[in-house]
Amino acid sequence: MTLSSDVAAEQASFIDGVAGSLNGFLSEQRDVMATVSPDVAPLIGSISTLVTGGKRLRALMCYWGWRGAGGLAGDPDIVTAGCALELFQAAALIHDDIIDRSDTRRGGPSVHKRFSQLHEANGWALDSEHFGDAAAILTGDLCLSFSEESFTEIGPRARSGSAARRIFNVMRAEVMAGQYLDILEEVAGPVRDRAASVDRARSIIRYKSAKYSTEHPLALGGALAGAPAELIAGYSSFSLPLGEAFQMRDDVLGVFGDPATTGKPAGDDLREGKRTVLVGFALNLASEADAAYLDRVLGDPDLAEEDVARIRRLMVECGALDATESLIEQLSKDAFEALERLPLDEVPLLALGQLAEAAVSRAA
Repeated sequence: MTLSSDVAAEQASFIDGVAGSLNGFLSEQRDVMATVSPDVAPLIGSISTLVTGGKRLRALMCYWGWRGAGGLAGDPDIVTAGCALELFQAAALIHDDIIDRSDTRRGGPSVHKRFSQLHEANGWALDSEHFGDAAAILTGDLCLSFSEESFTEIGPRARSGSAARRIFNVMRAEVMAGQYLDILEEVAGPVRDRAASVDRARSIIRYKSAKYSTEHPLALGGALAGAPAELIAGYSSFSLPLGEAFQMRDDVLGVFGDPATTGKPAGDDLREGKRTVLVGFALNLASEADAAYLDRVLGDPDLAEEDVARIRRLMVECGALDATESLIEQLSKDAFEALERLPLDEVPLLALGQLAEAAVSRAA
C-alpha cells in the first residue's frame, strides 16, 4: 500500500467507528426518550438525520491531532471524542439555521423547517413556524446535552481540570460568543465604521467558526493523547489560519457557489444579512453609491435574483472577490508552512495536509 492509501484506510476506519458510535449512542437515547412519550421521537430522529454523513472535518482533525501526538489508531476514546464533536456541531448547526432563518441544510430541510412541515402535515393548531423554531431550539439544546454526555464517557482523559476538558469547554463557549458577534454585526454593522468591517468579520470568523472547526478539535485530539504544550501551540499555528480560510471559502460559496453542489440557494447569505469578509471588502472597495446600495439591501429576505446578480457583479468589479481570494491564499500559505514545521510522523502529516487542501479548495 502507498502512504496515501494507508491514510485513506485509517480515516475510513475511524469514520466508520464514529458513525457506529453515534448510531449506538442515539439508539440508547431513543430508548430513554421513548419512556417519556412516543411523541418526542422526532427530536432524536432530527439529530440522527443531521449527524448522518457530512465531511466529519472536526472529528478528523481531532483524530489526526491524537495520532500526531502518539495516540493509537482504534482507541475507543478518540472515537468517542469524534462522536462528541459531531454532536456539538449538529447542535450548533440547528441553532445557526434558526438564527439565520435558513430553510435548507445539506440539500434538505433544516431541522426547524422539518418541524414546521410536521406541524402542517398533521393540521395542528396555532403557528407552524413558531412551533418549528421552538422544537428546533429544544432539539439543539438536547444535542448539546448529548455532546457533553458523550465527551464525559471518555473518562479520565476528559476529567475536570484536564487539558482536554479545558479545550472542550472553551470551544463551546467561544462558539456562542462568536455567534452573538455575528448577529450583532448584522444589526449594528450598517451604522458602524465601514473601514473596520473586514476586521470585525475576521473576528467573527475566528470565534464562530475557525476555532471550533479546526483549531480546537486538533488541539483536543492532541491533549487527549498527552501532547506537550509546544505541540499544541504548533497545532494552533497550522489550524487557526486554516479554519479562517475554510470559513472564507464557505462565505465565497454562499454568494458564488453552485446551489446544486453547495445544497443551499445562491445568495442566501446575502438575504440573511451576513456581513462576511467578502461583504466587508465590497463595502470598502466599491463606489460610495454601490456600497450604500449593498448596505441597504443586505439582509432583505425577499432579495430578488437580479439583486443577487448585481451584488455579485459589484463584488467582482470592485475587487472584493479578488481581495477575499488573496486572503484565503495567504492564510492557506501560512497554514501549510506551519504544517511543515510540525514534528509529526509521515501518516498524520500527510493526512492533515490532505484535510487542509480539501478545506480551502472545496466547491461545497
